[in-house]
Amino acid sequence: MILEMKVPSPGESIKEVEIATWLVKDGDYVEKDQAIAEVDSDKATLELPAEMSGVITLKAEEGDTVAVGAVVCLIDTDAAKPAGSAPAAPAAEAPKAEAPKAEVKAEAPKAAPAPAAAPSYAAGTPSPAARKILDEKNIAPATVSGTGKGGRITKDDAVNAVPSMGTPTGGSRGTERTKLSMLRRKVAERLVSAKNETAMLTTFNEVNMTPINQIRNEYKDAFKAKHGGLGLGFMSFFTKAVTRALELYPDVNSMMDGDYKVAYDFADISIAVSGPKGLMVPVVRNAELLTFRGIEAEIKRLALRARDGQITVDDMTGGTFTITNGGVFGSMLSTPIINPPQSGILGMHNIIERPIAVNGKVEIHPMMYVALSYDHRIIDGRESVGFLVAVKEALENPLELLMNGDAKRALEL
Repeated sequence: MILEMKVPSPGESIKEVEIATWLVKDGDYVEKDQAIAEVDSDKATLELPAEMSGVITLKAEEGDTVAVGAVVCLIDTDAAKPAGSAPAAPAAEAPKAEAPKAEVKAEAPKAAPAPAAAPSYAAGTPSPAARKILDEKNIAPATVSGTGKGGRITKDDAVNAVPSMGTPTGGSRGTERTKLSMLRRKVAERLVSAKNETAMLTTFNEVNMTPINQIRNEYKDAFKAKHGGLGLGFMSFFTKAVTRALELYPDVNSMMDGDYKVAYDFADISIAVSGPKGLMVPVVRNAELLTFRGIEAEIKRLALRARDGQITVDDMTGGTFTITNGGVFGSMLSTPIINPPQSGILGMHNIIERPIAVNGKVEIHPMMYVALSYDHRIIDGRESVGFLVAVKEALENPLELLMNGDAKRALEL
Protein backbone atom coordinates (compact mmCIF):
# COMPACT_ATOMS: atom_id res chain seq x y z
CA MET A 1 0.00 0.00 0.00
CA ILE A 2 1.20 3.50 -0.84
CA LEU A 3 0.55 5.92 2.02
CA GLU A 4 0.32 9.62 1.20
CA MET A 5 1.80 11.72 3.99
CA LYS A 6 0.22 15.16 4.22
CA VAL A 7 1.33 18.25 6.11
CA PRO A 8 -0.57 18.38 9.43
CA SER A 9 -1.87 21.72 10.71
CA PRO A 10 0.57 23.19 13.28
CA GLY A 11 -2.06 25.71 14.43
CA GLU A 12 -5.44 27.15 13.64
CA SER A 13 -4.17 30.25 11.83
CA ILE A 14 -1.36 28.57 9.86
CA LYS A 15 -2.12 27.81 6.20
CA GLU A 16 1.33 26.84 4.88
CA VAL A 17 4.73 25.63 6.04
CA GLU A 18 8.20 25.39 4.57
CA ILE A 19 10.26 22.21 4.31
CA ALA A 20 13.30 23.27 6.30
CA THR A 21 15.28 19.99 6.29
CA TRP A 22 14.66 16.46 5.14
CA LEU A 23 16.12 14.12 7.75
CA VAL A 24 15.96 11.14 5.35
CA LYS A 25 16.83 10.59 1.68
CA ASP A 26 14.61 9.54 -1.19
CA GLY A 27 14.37 5.74 -1.17
CA ASP A 28 15.31 5.32 2.50
CA TYR A 29 13.45 2.86 4.68
CA VAL A 30 11.81 4.68 7.59
CA GLU A 31 10.26 3.40 10.80
CA LYS A 32 6.88 4.46 12.11
CA ASP A 33 7.12 7.67 14.23
CA GLN A 34 10.69 8.33 13.00
CA ALA A 35 11.32 12.05 12.43
CA ILE A 36 11.64 12.43 8.66
CA ALA A 37 11.62 16.22 8.25
CA GLU A 38 11.72 19.57 10.01
CA VAL A 39 9.08 22.03 8.84
CA ASP A 40 9.00 25.76 9.55
CA SER A 41 5.83 27.70 10.11
CA ASP A 42 5.75 31.42 10.76
CA LYS A 43 5.65 30.69 14.49
CA ALA A 44 7.70 27.55 15.19
CA THR A 45 9.78 24.69 13.79
CA LEU A 46 8.19 21.27 14.11
CA GLU A 47 9.28 17.71 13.37
CA LEU A 48 7.28 15.60 10.92
CA PRO A 49 7.09 11.93 12.03
CA ALA A 50 6.55 9.01 9.67
CA GLU A 51 3.00 7.70 9.93
CA MET A 52 3.98 4.14 8.92
CA SER A 53 7.09 2.07 8.25
CA GLY A 54 8.25 1.61 4.67
CA VAL A 55 10.30 3.02 1.80
CA ILE A 56 9.88 6.77 1.40
CA THR A 57 9.56 8.80 -1.80
CA LEU A 58 9.98 12.54 -1.36
CA LYS A 59 7.55 14.83 -3.15
CA ALA A 60 8.90 18.21 -2.01
CA GLU A 61 12.33 19.80 -1.93
CA GLU A 62 14.04 21.57 0.97
CA GLY A 63 12.98 25.22 0.92
CA ASP A 64 9.63 24.49 -0.76
CA THR A 65 6.56 26.20 0.70
CA VAL A 66 3.66 23.76 0.86
CA ALA A 67 0.06 24.18 1.95
CA VAL A 68 -1.26 22.49 5.07
CA GLY A 69 -2.83 19.22 3.89
CA ALA A 70 -0.58 18.88 0.83
CA VAL A 71 1.20 15.59 0.11
CA VAL A 72 4.94 15.89 0.80
CA CYS A 73 6.01 12.25 0.56
CA LEU A 74 4.83 8.71 -0.14
CA ILE A 75 5.56 5.65 2.00
CA ASP A 76 5.42 2.18 0.45
CA THR A 77 4.26 0.18 3.47
CA ASP A 78 4.57 -3.15 1.60
CA ALA A 79 8.31 -2.69 0.97
CA ALA A 80 10.53 -5.02 2.97
CA LYS A 81 13.08 -3.59 5.32
CA PRO A 82 16.51 -3.93 3.64
CA ALA A 83 18.82 -6.47 5.21
CA GLY A 84 21.86 -4.22 4.69
CA SER A 85 24.15 -3.06 1.92
CA ALA A 86 27.50 -4.24 3.31
CA PRO A 87 28.16 -6.95 0.64
CA ALA A 88 27.83 -4.40 -2.17
CA ALA A 89 30.64 -2.28 -0.85
CA PRO A 90 33.63 -4.38 -2.10
CA ALA A 91 32.24 -4.49 -5.66
CA ALA A 92 31.83 -0.75 -5.70
CA GLU A 93 35.30 -0.21 -4.31
CA ALA A 94 37.11 -2.52 -6.74
CA PRO A 95 37.16 -0.27 -9.82
CA LYS A 96 38.12 2.70 -7.70
CA ALA A 97 41.21 0.90 -6.46
CA GLU A 98 42.51 0.56 -10.03
CA ALA A 99 41.89 4.17 -11.02
CA PRO A 100 44.93 5.68 -9.29
CA LYS A 101 47.25 3.21 -11.05
CA ALA A 102 45.90 4.16 -14.44
CA GLU A 103 46.26 7.83 -13.64
CA VAL A 104 49.85 7.41 -12.50
CA LYS A 105 50.78 5.69 -15.77
CA ALA A 106 49.00 8.34 -17.81
CA GLU A 107 50.58 11.22 -15.94
CA ALA A 108 54.16 9.93 -16.06
CA PRO A 109 54.88 10.94 -19.70
CA LYS A 110 53.39 14.41 -19.11
CA ALA A 111 55.78 15.19 -16.29
CA ALA A 112 58.85 15.09 -18.55
CA PRO A 113 58.16 18.17 -20.75
CA ALA A 114 57.36 20.40 -17.77
CA PRO A 115 60.93 21.58 -17.04
CA ALA A 116 61.32 22.82 -20.62
CA ALA A 117 58.34 25.20 -20.32
CA ALA A 118 59.23 26.59 -16.90
CA PRO A 119 62.15 28.87 -17.94
CA SER A 120 59.87 30.93 -20.18
CA TYR A 121 58.47 32.81 -17.20
CA ALA A 122 59.90 33.94 -13.91
CA ALA A 123 57.83 33.86 -10.74
CA GLY A 124 55.39 36.78 -10.64
CA THR A 125 55.53 37.37 -14.39
CA PRO A 126 52.10 37.75 -15.99
CA SER A 127 51.11 36.00 -19.18
CA PRO A 128 50.32 38.35 -22.09
CA ALA A 129 46.57 38.02 -21.48
CA ALA A 130 47.03 38.54 -17.73
CA ARG A 131 49.22 41.64 -18.30
CA LYS A 132 46.55 43.23 -20.47
CA ILE A 133 43.89 42.70 -17.79
CA LEU A 134 46.16 44.01 -15.02
CA ASP A 135 46.99 47.10 -17.07
CA GLU A 136 43.29 47.79 -17.60
CA LYS A 137 42.69 47.45 -13.83
CA ASN A 138 45.79 49.53 -13.06
CA ILE A 139 47.11 46.75 -10.83
CA ALA A 140 50.85 46.19 -10.43
CA PRO A 141 51.87 42.56 -11.14
CA ALA A 142 53.98 42.59 -7.97
CA THR A 143 50.78 42.81 -5.88
CA VAL A 144 49.28 39.65 -7.42
CA SER A 145 50.12 36.12 -6.33
CA GLY A 146 50.53 33.85 -9.35
CA THR A 147 49.09 30.35 -9.33
CA GLY A 148 50.53 29.26 -12.64
CA LYS A 149 53.59 27.12 -13.28
CA GLY A 150 56.63 28.51 -11.53
CA GLY A 151 54.50 31.24 -9.89
CA ARG A 152 53.42 32.75 -13.21
CA ILE A 153 50.36 35.07 -13.08
CA THR A 154 47.60 33.51 -15.15
CA LYS A 155 44.61 35.13 -16.82
CA ASP A 156 42.36 33.86 -13.99
CA ASP A 157 44.70 35.43 -11.41
CA ALA A 158 44.37 38.76 -13.20
CA VAL A 159 40.58 38.51 -13.51
CA ASN A 160 40.24 37.77 -9.78
CA ALA A 161 42.74 40.42 -8.69
CA VAL A 162 41.36 43.37 -6.71
CA PRO A 163 43.13 46.73 -6.36
CA SER A 164 44.75 46.81 -2.94
CA MET A 165 44.35 50.53 -2.23
CA GLY A 166 46.75 50.11 0.65
CA THR A 167 44.87 47.08 2.03
CA PRO A 168 46.56 43.67 2.43
CA THR A 169 45.51 41.16 -0.24
CA GLY A 170 45.27 37.39 -0.28
CA GLY A 171 42.45 36.99 2.28
CA SER A 172 39.23 35.13 1.64
CA ARG A 173 36.49 37.11 -0.11
CA GLY A 174 33.85 34.39 -0.37
CA THR A 175 30.14 35.02 0.01
CA GLU A 176 27.24 32.75 0.87
CA ARG A 177 23.58 33.26 0.03
CA THR A 178 21.20 31.40 2.35
CA LYS A 179 17.43 31.59 2.38
CA LEU A 180 15.99 32.69 5.73
CA SER A 181 13.69 30.26 7.49
CA MET A 182 9.98 30.98 7.47
CA LEU A 183 10.18 31.74 11.19
CA ARG A 184 12.99 34.27 10.71
CA ARG A 185 11.15 35.88 7.78
CA LYS A 186 8.00 36.20 9.86
CA VAL A 187 9.92 37.72 12.78
CA ALA A 188 11.47 40.24 10.38
CA GLU A 189 8.08 41.06 8.90
CA ARG A 190 6.51 41.60 12.33
CA LEU A 191 9.37 43.79 13.56
CA VAL A 192 9.26 46.01 10.49
CA SER A 193 5.48 46.18 10.82
CA ALA A 194 5.80 47.24 14.45
CA LYS A 195 8.19 50.04 13.51
CA ASN A 196 6.07 51.24 10.58
CA GLU A 197 2.56 50.86 11.97
CA THR A 198 2.90 51.96 15.61
CA ALA A 199 3.82 55.27 17.17
CA MET A 200 6.64 53.63 19.10
CA LEU A 201 8.47 55.59 21.76
CA THR A 202 10.92 54.47 24.46
CA THR A 203 11.40 55.76 27.98
CA PHE A 204 14.30 54.80 30.26
CA ASN A 205 15.08 54.48 33.93
CA GLU A 206 17.63 52.74 36.14
CA VAL A 207 17.23 50.25 38.95
CA ASN A 208 19.40 49.68 42.00
CA MET A 209 19.62 45.88 42.14
CA THR A 210 21.08 45.72 45.67
CA PRO A 211 17.79 44.78 47.43
CA ILE A 212 17.08 41.92 45.00
CA ASN A 213 20.68 40.69 45.25
CA GLN A 214 20.40 40.65 49.03
CA ILE A 215 17.22 38.56 48.95
CA ARG A 216 18.65 36.17 46.36
CA ASN A 217 21.91 35.74 48.26
CA GLU A 218 20.02 35.03 51.48
CA TYR A 219 17.42 32.61 50.15
CA LYS A 220 18.59 31.16 46.82
CA ASP A 221 20.13 28.02 48.37
CA ALA A 222 17.05 27.31 50.47
CA PHE A 223 14.81 28.04 47.48
CA LYS A 224 16.75 25.61 45.31
CA ALA A 225 16.72 22.89 47.96
CA LYS A 226 12.98 23.32 48.69
CA HIS A 227 11.83 23.42 45.06
CA GLY A 228 13.77 20.58 43.47
CA GLY A 229 16.78 22.44 42.10
CA LEU A 230 14.79 25.40 40.76
CA GLY A 231 16.87 28.59 40.71
CA LEU A 232 15.74 31.93 42.09
CA GLY A 233 16.58 34.27 39.22
CA PHE A 234 15.85 37.87 38.31
CA MET A 235 12.98 37.07 35.95
CA SER A 236 10.51 36.22 38.71
CA PHE A 237 11.15 39.59 40.39
CA PHE A 238 10.75 41.46 37.09
CA THR A 239 7.62 39.52 36.16
CA LYS A 240 6.04 40.24 39.54
CA ALA A 241 7.02 43.91 39.25
CA VAL A 242 5.50 44.10 35.76
CA THR A 243 2.19 42.45 36.72
CA ARG A 244 1.87 44.86 39.67
CA ALA A 245 2.58 47.85 37.41
CA LEU A 246 0.06 46.61 34.83
CA GLU A 247 -2.63 46.66 37.51
CA LEU A 248 -1.72 50.26 38.35
CA TYR A 249 -1.55 51.35 34.69
CA PRO A 250 -4.01 49.17 32.73
CA ASP A 251 -3.57 51.14 29.48
CA VAL A 252 -0.16 49.47 29.14
CA ASN A 253 -1.98 46.12 29.27
CA SER A 254 -4.17 46.91 26.26
CA MET A 255 -4.00 46.75 22.47
CA MET A 256 -5.24 48.60 19.41
CA ASP A 257 -7.82 46.83 17.23
CA GLY A 258 -8.73 49.22 14.44
CA ASP A 259 -10.64 52.07 16.06
CA TYR A 260 -11.04 50.18 19.33
CA LYS A 261 -8.94 49.60 22.43
CA VAL A 262 -8.92 46.07 23.81
CA ALA A 263 -8.12 45.99 27.54
CA TYR A 264 -7.24 42.86 29.55
CA ASP A 265 -7.89 42.09 33.19
CA PHE A 266 -5.18 39.42 33.19
CA ALA A 267 -1.45 39.50 32.49
CA ASP A 268 -0.12 36.96 30.00
CA ILE A 269 3.58 37.83 29.95
CA SER A 270 5.60 36.96 26.84
CA ILE A 271 9.23 36.16 27.67
CA ALA A 272 11.70 36.59 24.80
CA VAL A 273 14.18 33.70 24.69
CA SER A 274 16.86 32.74 22.21
CA GLY A 275 16.40 29.32 20.60
CA PRO A 276 18.34 27.35 17.98
CA LYS A 277 15.97 28.65 15.29
CA GLY A 278 16.09 32.26 16.45
CA LEU A 279 14.02 34.45 18.74
CA MET A 280 11.11 32.75 20.49
CA VAL A 281 8.52 34.50 22.65
CA PRO A 282 6.61 31.90 24.72
CA VAL A 283 3.89 33.12 27.07
CA VAL A 284 3.55 32.76 30.84
CA ARG A 285 -0.22 32.61 31.29
CA ASN A 286 -1.94 34.53 34.11
CA ALA A 287 1.41 35.57 35.54
CA GLU A 288 -0.39 37.84 38.00
CA LEU A 289 -1.66 34.73 39.83
CA LEU A 290 1.68 32.89 39.99
CA THR A 291 4.08 32.80 42.93
CA PHE A 292 7.83 33.30 42.59
CA ARG A 293 8.21 29.53 42.39
CA GLY A 294 5.44 29.25 39.81
CA ILE A 295 6.98 31.92 37.58
CA GLU A 296 10.50 30.43 37.78
CA ALA A 297 9.17 26.94 37.03
CA GLU A 298 7.14 28.09 34.02
CA ILE A 299 9.96 30.18 32.57
CA LYS A 300 12.36 27.25 32.94
CA ARG A 301 9.91 24.88 31.26
CA LEU A 302 9.37 27.21 28.31
CA ALA A 303 13.08 28.01 27.95
CA LEU A 304 13.96 24.30 27.82
CA ARG A 305 11.28 23.69 25.19
CA ALA A 306 12.66 26.57 23.12
CA ARG A 307 16.21 25.29 23.46
CA ASP A 308 15.20 21.77 22.43
CA GLY A 309 13.09 22.98 19.51
CA GLN A 310 9.85 21.74 21.09
CA ILE A 311 8.03 25.07 21.35
CA THR A 312 4.52 24.87 19.89
CA VAL A 313 2.32 27.53 18.35
CA ASP A 314 0.09 27.43 21.41
CA ASP A 315 3.09 28.20 23.64
CA MET A 316 3.63 31.47 21.77
CA THR A 317 0.06 32.51 21.01
CA GLY A 318 -1.34 35.50 22.86
CA GLY A 319 0.53 37.56 25.40
CA THR A 320 -0.46 41.00 26.63
CA PHE A 321 3.00 42.39 27.47
CA THR A 322 6.59 41.29 26.75
CA ILE A 323 9.82 41.20 28.77
CA THR A 324 13.15 40.83 26.96
CA ASN A 325 16.53 40.48 28.63
CA GLY A 326 19.39 41.66 26.43
CA GLY A 327 21.58 41.89 29.53
CA VAL A 328 22.39 38.19 29.36
CA PHE A 329 24.32 38.98 26.17
CA GLY A 330 26.02 42.05 27.64
CA SER A 331 23.71 44.80 26.38
CA MET A 332 23.94 47.95 28.50
CA LEU A 333 21.11 49.90 26.85
CA SER A 334 18.71 49.34 23.98
CA THR A 335 15.32 50.32 22.60
CA PRO A 336 13.35 47.06 22.32
CA ILE A 337 10.78 46.78 19.52
CA ILE A 338 7.15 46.19 20.46
CA ASN A 339 5.87 42.64 19.96
CA PRO A 340 2.67 43.31 17.94
CA PRO A 341 -0.20 43.51 18.56
CA GLN A 342 0.92 44.28 22.13
CA SER A 343 1.41 47.87 23.20
CA GLY A 344 4.44 47.59 25.48
CA ILE A 345 7.72 45.77 26.01
CA LEU A 346 10.19 46.03 28.90
CA GLY A 347 13.90 45.70 28.13
CA MET A 348 16.30 44.47 30.82
CA HIS A 349 20.04 45.07 30.50
CA ASN A 350 23.30 44.07 32.12
CA ILE A 351 24.11 44.88 35.72
CA ILE A 352 27.09 47.15 36.23
CA GLU A 353 28.50 48.43 39.51
CA ARG A 354 28.39 52.24 39.35
CA PRO A 355 28.73 55.09 41.83
CA ILE A 356 25.38 56.70 42.71
CA ALA A 357 24.26 59.27 45.26
CA VAL A 358 22.50 57.72 48.29
CA ASN A 359 21.30 60.08 51.04
CA GLY A 360 23.86 62.67 50.02
CA LYS A 361 26.74 60.20 49.87
CA VAL A 362 28.41 58.46 46.94
CA GLU A 363 28.05 54.68 47.08
CA ILE A 364 28.78 51.90 44.61
CA HIS A 365 25.78 49.70 43.74
CA PRO A 366 24.87 47.15 41.05
CA MET A 367 22.77 49.16 38.62
CA MET A 368 20.63 48.15 35.64
CA TYR A 369 19.15 50.36 32.95
CA VAL A 370 15.57 49.43 32.01
CA ALA A 371 13.69 50.56 28.90
CA LEU A 372 9.99 50.61 28.13
CA SER A 373 8.99 50.83 24.48
CA TYR A 374 5.29 51.58 24.03
CA ASP A 375 2.71 52.46 21.42
CA HIS A 376 1.99 56.16 21.87
CA ARG A 377 -1.31 55.80 20.01
CA ILE A 378 -2.82 54.12 23.04
CA ILE A 379 -0.42 54.88 25.91
CA ASP A 380 0.30 58.45 26.95
CA GLY A 381 3.55 59.70 28.45
CA ARG A 382 2.05 59.84 31.93
CA GLU A 383 1.08 56.15 31.86
CA SER A 384 4.34 55.00 30.29
CA VAL A 385 6.60 56.89 32.67
CA GLY A 386 4.39 56.02 35.65
CA PHE A 387 4.48 52.34 34.68
CA LEU A 388 8.26 52.26 34.46
CA VAL A 389 8.62 54.13 37.76
CA ALA A 390 6.28 51.57 39.37
CA VAL A 391 8.49 48.76 38.05
CA LYS A 392 11.56 50.53 39.45
CA GLU A 393 9.93 51.07 42.86
CA ALA A 394 8.93 47.42 43.16
CA LEU A 395 12.39 46.17 42.19
CA GLU A 396 14.09 48.51 44.66
CA ASN A 397 11.70 47.56 47.47
CA PRO A 398 10.76 43.96 46.66
CA LEU A 399 10.24 42.87 50.26
CA GLU A 400 7.39 45.31 50.85
CA LEU A 401 5.88 45.68 47.36
CA LEU A 402 6.30 42.16 45.96
CA MET A 403 6.50 39.94 49.06
CA ASN A 404 4.13 41.64 51.50
CA GLY A 405 6.96 41.97 54.00
CA ASP A 406 7.58 38.20 54.31
CA ALA A 407 10.24 36.82 51.96
CA LYS A 408 10.07 33.25 53.30
CA ARG A 409 6.34 33.03 52.80
CA ALA A 410 6.53 34.60 49.34
CA LEU A 411 9.24 32.13 48.34
CA GLU A 412 7.28 29.23 49.91
CA LEU A 413 10.17 28.26 52.19
